[in-house]
Amino acid sequence: MTKKIIGIDLGGTTVKFAILTSEGDIQQKWSLVTDARENGSKIVPAIVESINEQLEKYQLTPNDFIGIGMGSPGTVDRKAGTVIGAYNLNWKTIQPVKKMIEEGTGISFAIDNDANVAALGERWKGAGANEEDVVFITLGTGVGGGIIAGGRLIHGVAGAAGELGHITVDPDGYDCTCGKKGCLETVASATGVVRLARDFSEDYAGESQLKYNIDDGQLITAKDVFDFAKENDKLAVRVVEKVAYFLGLACASVANTLNPSTIVIGGGVSNAGVFLVDQIKMYFDQFTYPTIRETTKIRLAQLGNNAGVVGASSLIKEHLNGTL
Repeated sequence: MTKKIIGIDLGGTTVKFAILTSEGDIQQKWSLVTDARENGSKIVPAIVESINEQLEKYQLTPNDFIGIGMGSPGTVDRKAGTVIGAYNLNWKTIQPVKKMIEEGTGISFAIDNDANVAALGERWKGAGANEEDVVFITLGTGVGGGIIAGGRLIHGVAGAAGELGHITVDPDGYDCTCGKKGCLETVASATGVVRLARDFSEDYAGESQLKYNIDDGQLITAKDVFDFAKENDKLAVRVVEKVAYFLGLACASVANTLNPSTIVIGGGVSNAGVFLVDQIKMYFDQFTYPTIRETTKIRLAQLGNNAGVVGASSLIKEHLNGTL
């Protein structure tokens, strides 16, 4: 029997698991709630227990697997297999994840940052079409990313490569949690879109259901803003144009530097779909020079919630092959 891979996508709310073939095809999926109590000490033991339960359920042994790959938030030491600073998991001290999972399951283990792992997934089985040079930008509560160049995931000297959310797009803009001003994350994340909408509404005097809802004290989301824009709400259109401007500028900066074949845009905000991407492309073309415009494409992510587990499965393959 061909050996399988286990992919794990560790998040602050849920842990997603999959058993995949060596070609990245998902055979089984399951999940469990992330229990971050007691400084997150319950998380890894629960992962080990869940894996062992599934192996027993499907009558599998550790010898049936190439390994386990996992994407995790926080600062990841890939060689040591440790994580620190994943505050949504309450992991404020170093967590020996690799040691605990290998000892608990008897299966080889590799780990990387969750955004990097999602990038690997989209590159391998999604919008990246397994090309050698792919950049992934994920637009969620924050903005993250991953860079694959020459078939290799780029980590940088401190492991901070691919933090695309901290590209400066407005030097006089909003304060970012990183300590800088005007980061992409402050205007293109889900919270950033809402912030722009609220600020723009203060100076907007025309007809707008979005403005009415804001002035009425209603809770609005990024999805609301995009939905109103699709209905040609004038305030919402103005907000989305500004978000697209910032994203187009950031994508152009990345492309002018790296010239990837594809920039993949994923995450919750990307659910706005072609409506958003078409506007990003307009500004991308404005800020790139001809060679880049002709060779770098912008595509929507294709894997959705499966990007993490698929990417994690490719992580263990590349880890064991020594290409990461």
